[in-house]
Amino acid sequence: MNISHLTVDQDSDMSEYIPFSQGLYIGGKWRPSSDGRVIEVVDPSTEAVIAAIPDATLAAAAVEAAAQAAAGWRETPPRKRSEILRRCFELMTERAETLAALISLENGKALRDARGEVAYAAEFFRWNAEEAVRISGEFGLAPSGANRIVVDFQPIGICVLITPWNFPAMATRKIAPALAAGCTVILKPASETPLTAYALAALYEEAGVPPGVVNVITTSNPGPVTAAMLADARVRKLSFTGSTGIGRLLLAEAAKHVISCSMELGGNAPFIVLDDADLEAALDGAMIAKMRNAGEACTAANRLYVQAGIHDAFAEGLRKRMAALAIGPGTDSETECGPMITRKAVDKIDRLVQDAVARGAKVLCGGAVAEGRGFFYPPTVLSDVPADAAMAHEEIFGPVAPISRFEDEAEVIARANDTEYGLAAYIYTRDLAKGMRMASKIESGMIALNRGLMSDPAAPFGGVKQSGLGREGGQKHGIAEFMEAKYIAVTI
Repeated sequence: MNISHLTVDQDSDMSEYIPFSQGLYIGGKWRPSSDGRVIEVVDPSTEAVIAAIPDATLAAAAVEAAAQAAAGWRETPPRKRSEILRRCFELMTERAETLAALISLENGKALRDARGEVAYAAEFFRWNAEEAVRISGEFGLAPSGANRIVVDFQPIGICVLITPWNFPAMATRKIAPALAAGCTVILKPASETPLTAYALAALYEEAGVPPGVVNVITTSNPGPVTAAMLADARVRKLSFTGSTGIGRLLLAEAAKHVISCSMELGGNAPFIVLDDADLEAALDGAMIAKMRNAGEACTAANRLYVQAGIHDAFAEGLRKRMAALAIGPGTDSETECGPMITRKAVDKIDRLVQDAVARGAKVLCGGAVAEGRGFFYPPTVLSDVPADAAMAHEEIFGPVAPISRFEDEAEVIARANDTEYGLAAYIYTRDLAKGMRMASKIESGMIALNRGLMSDPAAPFGGVKQSGLGREGGQKHGIAEFMEAKYIAVTI
């Protein structure tokens, strides 16, 4: 697949630049689906079908290809694996504009967000290229003195990777550490945004990834296809990013075969602004935390708690900023808020907004479904959102900022923790000691203190409670998810 010709031209029809998939990518070859069925990919900005990609009904061939490649990749020297991963980073960086345009086209996100996604996704190859040569074991003396303890960290085996539609390029957060560890993988991207995954598969091949090490399949019937892969004894790892509901089902399926699982699931992030916060910095952070990818992110600020003394000024400042955002197709360079992924997503957002309004919330801007073609919902700010509103307990996954007032630190910590989720949280205060104290009490896997963004390949990404299991990224954390510790007792 050649995607080098894809460009962004505001005066032309983007459809002429779309790279159509040549088939399912299995064993380094492009294959059609067994029965010829296809999945139509829709541009969320126009509702037009932009591509048709293969619809897999079985994944046995992909597992077989991964199994055949496993021994060779496992034995590939770490330095060689590192060089291949580094080349993946370089190619992604060279073709960043092309990939960003493709993401904007199939996902709808603003180009500026798509560019940021590509840059961040590429960093996982650079980071793991460096970590691949630093996988070390352990050596020590047993307390009894009878033997030496040797611990070797080995690749866990074939990995099934399932990724969501909201960040199509971010499969690299799973692929890069898996390859660095010496594992082969089968990627199942979301059927709404598969073009980026296939484009990257071709890029990996160009970078020198051997056939069968990375396989990509798409299916409109993921339940049976995934279950069949997990039932294969050669598959030893499942890494999933998506909703908590689907995560629970996958955990139950994996438990039947005692398969190691990493789960990055839903969130309900509190964004806390204290009276002593820098107002402009808090507003800057809120716009990043809420409007990155138009709110379609698991780490998005879902509940904005603002202390009484700064509440009115913050609400008005956020209203002005949200109302001024340019809405339009993701591929338009002027767009700041693109469409949602589907009509169903728009309907959910509107349901949550109308529920909050019915319970007493006030609409400061937005608040109604946009007319015309495309899955658009306007940037919306609500104030006086009550604790019993549905959006206080469900992920909004859209450009809606619900603000609630609070009085003291103890109250807001209790409200922040009043959720089954625990992925991300944000705190704004000039008092660093207070911020650190609050961070220690908030039940969340990640805290951004005076920042609107916490993601970094060098930091462990993941949640607590119903927000998931395991970590992606970080020093050794990411690779460790794809390795097993083997203990050898040695008498010398």
